[in-house]
Amino acid sequence: MNNYLDNFQALVSDAGYTDPWTLVVKFQRGLRLGIQNQIATMPYRKLADTDPNAWYRAAQRIDQACFTNEAFQSVSRSTLSASSKTISTRPSPLSMARLPPIPPLPITLKPPLPTLSMGIPMDVNTTRKTRSLPP
Repeated sequence: MNNYLDNFQALVSDAGYTDPWTLVVKFQRGLRLGIQNQIATMPYRKLADTDPNAWYRAAQRIDQACFTNEAFQSVSRSTLSASSKTISTRPSPLSMARLPPIPPLPITLKPPLPTLSMGIPMDVNTTRKTRSLPP
């Protein structure tokens, strides 16, 4: 990342770019896709498109975090493979202990919704029938 940043700043200086937005766009286009995606999807704050120094710092931080993570994973993998050889020759106390099986979660079925009856059709003329009609 540091090489990319140094080369980028030298090229920008040679080209005479001074507009901050242009610097950010050019810098963003040249970043590795993984770093560019992480900057674009940063959950805690969005970087201003007119602050190239913020983009430079963010790219350096993400690159350093990726490098540290890769180093951690390579050490973890080598430690894990070495410890798996030890475990295969001598069982650990945890592998000998039997935990009770976890019972499945009960499934509760909802009763079907009651169906509405068709009912009795409404007789509109009911009130007229009860009154006597005039002669």
